[in-house]
Amino acid sequence: MTTEQPLSEVLDQILIDEETLQARIAELGAQISRDYAGVNNLLLACVLKGGVVFLTDLMRHITVPHTIDFLAVSSYGQNIRETTGIVRIDMDLRCNIDGLNVLIVEDIIDSGTTLAYIRRMLQARNPASIKICTLLSKPSRRIVNVDIDYIGFDIPNKFVFGYGLDLDELYRNLPYIGVARPGASAEVS
Repeated sequence: MTTEQPLSEVLDQILIDEETLQARIAELGAQISRDYAGVNNLLLACVLKGGVVFLTDLMRHITVPHTIDFLAVSSYGQNIRETTGIVRIDMDLRCNIDGLNVLIVEDIIDSGTTLAYIRRMLQARNPASIKICTLLSKPSRRIVNVDIDYIGFDIPNKFVFGYGLDLDELYRNLPYIGVARPGASAEVS
């Protein structure tokens, strides 16, 4: 049987507090609204699971009509802190994106491998446009160059969790972005 580690044992520091997060998300929503003014076929394609909290707050600040859909991909495993480089589609979009303006909503872009794969996959479906919006970006970790249209925050090369991002599938509910203690695991045996 496993039990959860107390937050105090896995949290090293709060990197981005709730107030700073929410202010930046409002700014992103306003910018996206300006950029897509007059567009009536905007689709917010959220990458699960981590992007869902960001999506729900972001879409409240987007004033142009839009629809949402979800896809789930994985390149990490439980207790793995580095991407494997192998991208697996666990759940695909349910809607046809032919002719739509697609905005991919992601929680974090690290190596760029996953987003480059998603972009290529969706581009083959003939959307009117594809842009990328990420809450967090780790430019120092980039292996594959990915054009990111909207960035919430550039962050250092630290393992982060909270606000949708998990630590071993836990702590997604935190209202801030925290840095995990080196070697931290959310589970104990």
